[in-house]
Amino acid sequence: MPKPSVTATRHLRVLIVEDNPDGRETLRLLLEMAGHKVEVAGDGLEGLEVALRDHPDAAVIDIGLPRLDGYALAQRLRAAFGPDIFLITYTSYGQPEDCRRAFAAGFNVHLTKPADPHELYQCLERVPGR
Repeated sequence: MPKPSVTATRHLRVLIVEDNPDGRETLRLLLEMAGHKVEVAGDGLEGLEVALRDHPDAAVIDIGLPRLDGYALAQRLRAAFGPDIFLITYTSYGQPEDCRRAFAAGFNVHLTKPADPHELYQCLERVPGR
């Protein structure tokens, strides 16, 4: 995989919650090559456990997850961390209603798969500093 042409200006702790193993690994590699520390989870409940344990700066979350969907996961993360976590949905659910539901659940950004990696990098640049 080629090295990304963008290196993060800040190194964030990022959680990826994606049930597709190939998609999860691709995102992990892209974000690690940009300099971020990445944890991964394969379903919504595992994502919640990892987030509560590791307190990530940002989470990239699929919507169609087993055991706890991305909307419910976002609501729980927002309840636990308030504005101290930046939530990005990275999903194939791209209809206007899906976007509305994502923002209502607490996501900061809605990206539709397949998004350009630079778009994801730009979203992570918007994560507020601690």
